[in-house]
Amino acid sequence: MTEQRVSVTITDGVADVRLTRPEKRNALDGAMFAGLVAAGERLKAEPRVRAVVLSGEGPDFCAGLDFGSFRAMRDGERLSALVDLPPGGGPARATGQRAAYVWTEVPVPVIAAVTGNALGGGLQIALGADIRIVAPDARLSVLEIRWGLIPDMTGTQLLPELVGRDVAKELTFTGRMVSGEEAVALGLATRVDPDPRQAAFELARSIAGRSPHAIRAAKRLLDLAGRTDLETGFAAEQEEIGALIGSPNQAEAVAAEFERRPPRFTDPPA
Repeated sequence: MTEQRVSVTITDGVADVRLTRPEKRNALDGAMFAGLVAAGERLKAEPRVRAVVLSGEGPDFCAGLDFGSFRAMRDGERLSALVDLPPGGGPARATGQRAAYVWTEVPVPVIAAVTGNALGGGLQIALGADIRIVAPDARLSVLEIRWGLIPDMTGTQLLPELVGRDVAKELTFTGRMVSGEEAVALGLATRVDPDPRQAAFELARSIAGRSPHAIRAAKRLLDLAGRTDLETGFAAEQEEIGALIGSPNQAEAVAAEFERRPPRFTDPPA
């Protein structure tokens, strides 16, 4: 599992994360799972990263599981269970779940740029991002039913939050293909753009120019919404705002606005 499947480049606070198996449509094999988890775990602990762009090399985002995995499943084997992963906490335990969910655990916004195919496990990887920018002609599908399976990379739990329980069931029961434009209409994607990667980097650079403490606090709170009771959520909101008001980065944001200059923020400690 030594192949380089995922590359990470950090420039001016923006991490460019790319699945690098274009000759196989960035299909998920053991090395790809390991690469995704390792990249996510690395970025979780990287204080200078302020936003992440997640995309695939070549025409496709990720076409799902490698065919070898399906052949192994036919014989009762589960190759992903054999993958050696770095330590990690959180609710996701299985290899595929961690490869998708680690992006929700990255403390800064993660933007998926989706072109071509995002199928099955590939779609679930994209679901781990905070924002999904898709090409109008992208092809997205909860494809597992075609192989006699169910989405097992967090999809059954995260998809209903985005599209509603009934739409999630329809997509899961049928495995039908959805275009980028329909994905936005359903809530499966955030917006369409003819060049998703360029649009994702523009958005990431804009986010990277804001206070990193405020951005991280906002992600924590928005991820909490709907997953806890209002009393707990409102209390968390007040705790976060209390920590921000008067802090060095908040004072810098105010000063930069009044002085009409770019702010000079300090990254949080590791």
